[in-house]
Amino acid sequence: MSRPRILIIAEAANPEWVSVPLVGWSLANALREVADVHIVTQVRNREAILRTGLIEGADFTVIDSERVARPLWRIGSALRGGAGKGWTTTTAINAISYYYFEYLFWKKFGNAIGNGEYDIVHRITPLSPTTPSMVARKCKRSNVPFVLGPLNGGVPWPKEFDSARRQEKEWLSYIRGAYKLLPGYRSTLKSSSALVIGSKDTLAQIPAKYHSKCVYVPENAIDPARFSIVAKSDNNSPLRVCFVGRLVPYKGPDMLLEAAIPLLHEKSIHLDIIGDGPLMQNMQALVVNKGVGAAVTFHGWVEHSKIQEVMCRSRVFAFPSIREFGGGAVLEAMALGLVPIVVDYAGPAELVTSDIGYKVPIGRREDIISAFNKTLSLLVHNQDVLQPMSTSAISRVRTLFTWQVKARQIAEIYQWVLGKSAVKPDFF
Repeated sequence: MSRPRILIIAEAANPEWVSVPLVGWSLANALREVADVHIVTQVRNREAILRTGLIEGADFTVIDSERVARPLWRIGSALRGGAGKGWTTTTAINAISYYYFEYLFWKKFGNAIGNGEYDIVHRITPLSPTTPSMVARKCKRSNVPFVLGPLNGGVPWPKEFDSARRQEKEWLSYIRGAYKLLPGYRSTLKSSSALVIGSKDTLAQIPAKYHSKCVYVPENAIDPARFSIVAKSDNNSPLRVCFVGRLVPYKGPDMLLEAAIPLLHEKSIHLDIIGDGPLMQNMQALVVNKGVGAAVTFHGWVEHSKIQEVMCRSRVFAFPSIREFGGGAVLEAMALGLVPIVVDYAGPAELVTSDIGYKVPIGRREDIISAFNKTLSLLVHNQDVLQPMSTSAISRVRTLFTWQVKARQIAEIYQWVLGKSAVKPDFF
C-alpha cells in the first residue's frame, strides 16, 4: 500500500515526559514508519523533540500559543486545588487554550490542507473527548479526511468512592456533561471521518449515531526498548509484589497496604511501593505501627527510564486503582512479565484477561481490600501459576500493545478512511 501523507496534530507530544505527552509523542513517532508524517505540536515540546534527531520544519513544526496557554495554565493551577488534583478542571481550562492553538494551526497549515498537500489530518492529542476541534469542520470543507483520537477519559466515579472524588478536588466532574455545549463539539463528531476510541467507557459517551465511525484501539502501548527486562521467575518466599503510581486516594495504594498487612506480618510477601504523593506519610506511619517495616520498601519517585529495574524484582503487580482511563502502568508491568491484579473497572480491566492476571470486583473499600488480600494469599501458596501467566502477559503485550503494532492498526484506519479498504478495521 502507498504511504499516505499525514498531518498530525499532537499539541501534547514529548518523549521526555509521561502520561498524555508521552502517548502523543509515542504514537506520532511510530506512525512515521507507516506514513509520510509531519507532526505539529506546542512550542514547549521543541527541545525534547530536537534531541530525538527530528528536524524542525522538515519533520515537525511547533506552534507558539504561549500568549494564551501560559496565563490559562496559571489560572488552572490556582483552581485545581493542588498539584496532581482537579484533573477535570485542568482539562476544561486546557480546552479553552486549545481553541487558540488550533486557530494558529489553521493559520499556518490551512492553505496547504486546502491545496491537497496532505491526504489526512489526524489529531492525536488532546486525548480528552471533551475537547472539540474546530479544524474538523474546516478539513471537511476542504475534502480532506479528519481522524480524531485515540479519545479517552471521563470514566464515571464509582458511587462507593465519592469521598475520594472530593479529596481529588474533582468538583467540576459533577457537571462534566456540560462539555457537550462547547462550541464545535457536535461539528467535531459530525465532520470527523473516523473516531479512534481508546476505551469502552469513552465509546459509551459517543452518541450512537456516530458509532459507525468508531474504531476501538486502546490508548496505551509500550516501547519494547524501554521495557526489555523480564521479571524473575523463581518461586521464593517472600513473594515480591509491587505498586507503581501516585500515592493518592483513587489509585488505592493504601487499600493495597491494608490488604497486605496480614501477609507482611507472616513475611510471606514483600511490598515495593514506587511513587509519591499525599498518602505517603500515613502509609509509612501504618507500616511502623503494624511493625512490618522490614517487609515494605517505599521507593518514592523513580525516573521512568529506570523504573523497569525496580519493577523486575517483583513477580506480581498489584494495582487497586478505582478510576483509571488507560492503565499504562498495567501494560508496562505486563511487558516485564509481572502478573497484574486490578480492579474490574475502566481501563485496566480492558487490558487484563484471565490467562494473564486477576480482576477483583469494583465495590466498597472494604470489599476491594478483602479481595486483594484473598488474591495475594492465593498466589503466595500457589506460585506455580505465575510463570505461565507471566509468559502470556508478555506475549499479549508484544502482539497487541507496542507502539509499532498500534501504528499499523492506525494505518489500516487510514486506508479505510481513504476508501482503499471497504471494511472498517476491527482489532479486538
